[in-house]
Amino acid sequence: MNEIFGLSTLDLSRFQFATTSIFHYFFVPFTVGFALIIAILQTMAYRSKNPRLENLTRFFGHLFFINFAVGVVTGIVQEFQFGMNWQGFSTFVGNIFGVPLALEVLMAFFLESTFLGLWWFGKDRIPAWASLASIWIVAIGTAISAYWIIIANAWMQNPVGFELRGGRAVLTDFSAVVFNPKGLQWFSHIFTGGLTVAAFFVLAVSAYHLRRRHNPEAFRSSFKVALTVAALGSVGVLASGHYQGQTAIVDQPMKYAAFSALWETPEGVGMPESLVALPSNSLRENRFEISLPYLGSFLAFNNFTEKAKGIKELQAEYEARYGPGNYIPWVWPVYWAFRVMIGMGAIMLLVSLIYVWRWRTGKIDDPGVLYPVLLVMPLVPHLANFSGFITTEMGRQPWIVQGLLRTQDAVSDLNPLWVFVSLASFWVVYLTLISLDVFLLTRTARAGMHEPEVEAPSLPAPKYVSEGGRA
Repeated sequence: MNEIFGLSTLDLSRFQFATTSIFHYFFVPFTVGFALIIAILQTMAYRSKNPRLENLTRFFGHLFFINFAVGVVTGIVQEFQFGMNWQGFSTFVGNIFGVPLALEVLMAFFLESTFLGLWWFGKDRIPAWASLASIWIVAIGTAISAYWIIIANAWMQNPVGFELRGGRAVLTDFSAVVFNPKGLQWFSHIFTGGLTVAAFFVLAVSAYHLRRRHNPEAFRSSFKVALTVAALGSVGVLASGHYQGQTAIVDQPMKYAAFSALWETPEGVGMPESLVALPSNSLRENRFEISLPYLGSFLAFNNFTEKAKGIKELQAEYEARYGPGNYIPWVWPVYWAFRVMIGMGAIMLLVSLIYVWRWRTGKIDDPGVLYPVLLVMPLVPHLANFSGFITTEMGRQPWIVQGLLRTQDAVSDLNPLWVFVSLASFWVVYLTLISLDVFLLTRTARAGMHEPEVEAPSLPAPKYVSEGGRA
């Protein structure tokens, strides 16, 4: 049996890995950004000795624990899929790919899980400074964890520090892999994206309780911290994403051409930028397009004269370099996912700036008419992350390792029926976990925090009158 429901093992394996990765990615950026926000709140509580801020930190820590636990479960599956579904890939890159994955577990996961337990269960048992240090180590650990995973993926997009031996990629320069320019670019983009995911969640929770006057002093503080992080994260996402797009012209020109729907190399001076298009892979052209002249050159090269190569020209170059084959990714999902990502980033920045302005005008306690928007804003950075993932991963097809290994040559020789069964099973489990996570987060967030217990002031002892009438 070569296909099931018209889908081959390759089709099913690609869809399975893509969907399970996106399911897992629902939790990862949230964890990275949330740990930093909690560490900031803990620092404020430590310096002020304010019991309400301490309770606020524990309240958000409870939410962090829920997401962290479910995220760990979904991440375990990713490791096994490399060996089960992608035997050709594991054989080819195992000598390199296994290093950052192992370091992620040894240097980051054990670090963050150990100190997270110390921070949570050590409350009232360890000194306040040790508790503060623990949550900062957790925040640093989550960032380190993300970095190693990003480095592994960046090598697939920009292979460095290796040589081919016996049909396998063998590591020759560890520092080149660790400081891969692609990885450094992506880390800045994904880290700031993680900040926005957590920040808009904390903003929504804080606004909900401010609107109801639940512990306004505490939630005013979390609102300000989250708003600052959201504004900085939104600027960082857009700036790093713009630079990342410019570098793609050099190391992944076909991907850049795909998310610009640039089929032909522009003639004359300058390059237009497509605003709206309906790309067609079968026709190798856009059925419909609205573009602005010279804008593409400005966005890609910071001038109005340079231009990138079109898809058709790149296809001819790749055929000459790598042999016959189709080297064009599926353009329309890459094109539109790229624009959704940019649109979501612009919305995040706009909402952040509006509420920064309200903060400066003294209206931070009142979310205003945009209150319903603020409640749904946690979905926006998730949509930006998912669409960015689609742009990045679909844009590099047909390569699983850029220029070295095609996706079709990396898949395991499996019966498509079994891949379909595992795919359906994963969907059931992941949807259940995500539903549970959303339910627990929503219920816990709406419940709010308990007022800190404050000891009653001691009263002076009563004076008793003696039999003689004197006290």
